[in-house]
Amino acid sequence: MQSTAPAPAVSSTKAIWLLTGMGFFAFFVFGFVDNLKGSTLSSLLVDLDLSYAQGGTVLLGAYLGFFIATLAAGVLADSVGNRAILILSGVLIGVGLVAFAGATSFWQLFGGVLIIGLGMGCIEVSGNGLIVQIHQLNRGRYLNLLATFHGIGALIVPLYAGRLLDMGVSWRQVFQYSLPLALLLVLAFVLTPAPRQSIGSAPPSGFDWKIVRRLGFTRQMLWFYAAIGFYVCAELGIGAWIVEFLQSSRGYSLTSATFFLSLFFGMVMLGRVVGSFVVERLGYASSVLGAAAAGLVCVLIGTFGPASLAFFLPLCGLFFSIIFPTITALVSDVQREQTNTILGLLFAAGGVGGALGPWAIGVTSNWAGIQWGFGLIALYCLFVMLAMMMAQPGQERQTK
Repeated sequence: MQSTAPAPAVSSTKAIWLLTGMGFFAFFVFGFVDNLKGSTLSSLLVDLDLSYAQGGTVLLGAYLGFFIATLAAGVLADSVGNRAILILSGVLIGVGLVAFAGATSFWQLFGGVLIIGLGMGCIEVSGNGLIVQIHQLNRGRYLNLLATFHGIGALIVPLYAGRLLDMGVSWRQVFQYSLPLALLLVLAFVLTPAPRQSIGSAPPSGFDWKIVRRLGFTRQMLWFYAAIGFYVCAELGIGAWIVEFLQSSRGYSLTSATFFLSLFFGMVMLGRVVGSFVVERLGYASSVLGAAAAGLVCVLIGTFGPASLAFFLPLCGLFFSIIFPTITALVSDVQREQTNTILGLLFAAGGVGGALGPWAIGVTSNWAGIQWGFGLIALYCLFVMLAMMMAQPGQERQTK
């Protein structure tokens, strides 16, 4: 009787760098597919005669799928490994792209984008988990570089989708032409050996609720969840409202306002490349606190200062950039057991922030005006700082 053996473990330096590259590619796919929706939304609404409310609800399906996956993928990854979850993510994104491109009704669209959201949530958890698993040293550096590839995908997709739509290509084909990325993601991880466990961290041993409850719901971890949740409130708040704020409150043209939005994401990318080296020298907790403080100052100047200083708003992306991946690195250093499950809880907290942060800005803007609504972003930055100080992570990780 032939026995089945697990995939060979990675032991060579070459194989580790191959897996690192595959993780970066997974995040590129994540950023690319994640932003397909916004790039094609106008064409989709006209084609299917949907209202803005229906379009917004369709987009909500992606957040719902992402939230579900961040909770489930961590649990599964602690049982079957990150590589298997990344293969699953490619399958889910591929199925979702096909379903979404072929949808003819509101609920079919919602179902398709929910499946895509499940795939993206799997990448968020296991892409980060893979880097944590194979890089014992300088995790903050590699997690910041990982997030940079999400930004590269996000920057490329408007050019790709816009060009095709300008040529008269249907929004359906824009999604269909993206399918090879999902297939390549599956193939890449099917052909890549499984990673070995890094020294000093426990191997996947299955989900253990007692351990998760003991480690994942401590006072310190609850403050980490709050910190990352408020950070995502701030980042997505800028992404959702900066164009409207600049036009309504600062008198900018649509072209100038959208340029500032692109500049913000460009600053996020640049900041992650630079930050990948800085965070190892300053320490993770200190880096997050410093970045949140600098972001707070930029937001206050850009929001409440003269219109000529509005450029401080995209500049804050330079500091915002390192917060999410560096908190992830800090938590992965603190929690060495059931790491994937706990990272899933961390990213789920970020998902809650992504849903509530922009919504709160809209509600406040209706009540007090767009300037005060947008000013909530400064409050979010302050809450990130307070949560990090309350977490009291203790001894900073020393530079190796």
